[in-house]
Amino acid sequence: MKEVKASDITQAVARLCQEANFVLGEDVLSALKKAQKTEKSPLGKEVLSRLIENARIAKEEHLPLCQDCGVAVVFLEIGQDVHITGGDLYAAIEEGVRRGYAEGYLRKSVVNKPFSARTNTQDNTPPVVHTEIVPGERLKITVMPKGAGAENMSRLAMLKPGDGKQGIIDLVVKTVEEGGGSPCPPLIIGLGIGGTVEKTMLLAKKALLRKVAEPNPDSEIAELESEVLAKVNAPGIGPLGFGGTTTALAVHAEVMPAHIASLPVAVNLQCHSARHKEAVL
Repeated sequence: MKEVKASDITQAVARLCQEANFVLGEDVLSALKKAQKTEKSPLGKEVLSRLIENARIAKEEHLPLCQDCGVAVVFLEIGQDVHITGGDLYAAIEEGVRRGYAEGYLRKSVVNKPFSARTNTQDNTPPVVHTEIVPGERLKITVMPKGAGAENMSRLAMLKPGDGKQGIIDLVVKTVEEGGGSPCPPLIIGLGIGGTVEKTMLLAKKALLRKVAEPNPDSEIAELESEVLAKVNAPGIGPLGFGGTTTALAVHAEVMPAHIASLPVAVNLQCHSARHKEAVL
């Protein structure tokens, strides 16, 4: 049995909140640089160059990659042989978010009473926490600051089984076209297929944690990812919606079995500032 202190969890979450907001992953940067070379629109090329430069400045000067520092979405993989000591797990995570956003001078974007007063909680809490129990004796923490621009353009559909692969493609293309420049492309598209209403949405969000352009190991799913990517890039929305051939950098799909009478599909859009960092305790 491995013991993990609640205070260590708080410290790790605080650090990850800042690192995720300041440092764009190398996989995302590589994808942006590759897109900058292949983009056919001169304006699109210029936009991509500015995004790459923005990432450099943010890392060097410890500044947020985007003014929208997002809701703190936290994914936990808890080994079944891990024991948390010295405090409550979720309280430790919330305190980490509170400290990370305060110490990093990150924008606090969470509001209480969302359909009425919309009063800012002042510390970007509460976070959204997804917990998974796994074998072993380690605790893996992944922090994903999720901004509203792309999140607002995400969609859920309960398709008919007969809609099949084409129905999925049509849904993603429609979602991206309706979003236009609002989700701040170039995008990474998280695609969840199967399960139930809540599970397919979680699949789509977790798909965003995969390294950019790393295909699904299942060849059928990887083929779907490639086909969807080509379709969403064809209309020419381009970087930040200014036109071009790079509307999305990648499509990441995760699939699980579904009920015989349903085909749940979730499209979770992620902007070019694809921020997430992880730590293992």
